[in-house]
Amino acid sequence: MQTNLELHRLETIQETAAVLKKAGAKKGSIGIVLGTGLGSLTRIIRSKCVVPFEDCPHFPRATSVGHAGNVVIGRLEGRDVIAMEGRFHFFEGHTMREITYPVRVMKALGASALFLSNAAGGLDPLFCLGDLMLMTDHINLLGESPLAGPNDDRLGPRFPDMSEPYDPALCAIARRSALDLKIPLKEGVYAAVKGPQLETRAEYRYLRAIGADAVGMSTVPEAIVAAHAGLKTCAFSCITDLCLPDALEKVDITKILATAAKSEPVLTELLARTIRRMP
Repeated sequence: MQTNLELHRLETIQETAAVLKKAGAKKGSIGIVLGTGLGSLTRIIRSKCVVPFEDCPHFPRATSVGHAGNVVIGRLEGRDVIAMEGRFHFFEGHTMREITYPVRVMKALGASALFLSNAAGGLDPLFCLGDLMLMTDHINLLGESPLAGPNDDRLGPRFPDMSEPYDPALCAIARRSALDLKIPLKEGVYAAVKGPQLETRAEYRYLRAIGADAVGMSTVPEAIVAAHAGLKTCAFSCITDLCLPDALEKVDITKILATAAKSEPVLTELLARTIRRMP
């Protein structure tokens, strides 16, 4: 069995990439990671091949609710795509290198861009349940980096720049797509925390004070590795619960999943239109 450090070795990554290439993954594909309860995009992928995570060498198992656990390869809006129907989380006990391994594989397959999505708690008092937020920046409060440890220069630089983790050009296309579709698209900063427990009132106040507009338990490690690998990235949050300290209600995971399900068609339409408009 490979060690954690071997997960981000080029040779290990290429072993997984070879399996997905045999399943139909093509160079220049667009990578997509679909978060909690947001997997319906895969229904409109054409000529698709579905590869369960357990059939992908070196992939961990997805155990979080709302994550189907498949790699879906096919065509969307005339473009080749590799879509993750679910993801891995730090709170599941996976290491940072396990969480971000699929991004490495997408890059090895020649991915041209990466779209990320997540379900998040809204910290901005102007947000409503079901809102979509374009991530313009992030705050990493996970306490760890997926780049810690020896660096393989073939995968990316030792000290990657993070001044623009979310590509301005892709974000501009997403904004125009939202306008075309008359979809209200909020924008903001996403804070990533370890979880799995939700935050206290004091923690929500702290997160808001340091500049976060939404909070969740994913996405940031993948965005860091994408920046390291030179992948252009765009990310969306679906606001599935409101984290307002002075009006806080107990969290019900079934309500969170229901809110995500209601927003799924809108996010699917926005992602599809954004991919269609890419050069």
